[in-house]
Amino acid sequence: MKFEFLEIAQFELDDSFEYYEFLQKGLGYKFLDEVKDAINRIEIFPYTWQSITKNTRRCLVKNFPYGVIYKIYKEKILIIAIANLHRRPNYWGDRIGKTDG
Repeated sequence: MKFEFLEIAQFELDDSFEYYEFLQKGLGYKFLDEVKDAINRIEIFPYTWQSITKNTRRCLVKNFPYGVIYKIYKEKILIIAIANLHRRPNYWGDRIGKTDG
C-alpha cells in the first residue's frame, strides 16, 4: 500500500530530524530509520495499531517519544502527523476533518 504525508506531517518529520541531529550527530538518522520502520509496519499491518478515532490510528516509533498518526484509504495510507507524544495530546486533531472527502 502506498503512503503519503500531509505537508505539515512532512514538516514535523524534517523538523524532528534536524532537532535530533543538532543534539547528536547521527541521531537524526536513527530517528528517520525508526520512523521508516514504523511506516513499514503500518504498510504491512495497517489495521493493527491503536485506533484513536473511527478512521485514525497511531503506530509508536521505537526508541523515540513519537507516534505516526495515519488514516487508511482504499489505495493509500495518509500520514497526518509525526506526533511528539510529549506535546499536548491530540494537537493534530484538527487535521483529521481536512483529510475527509
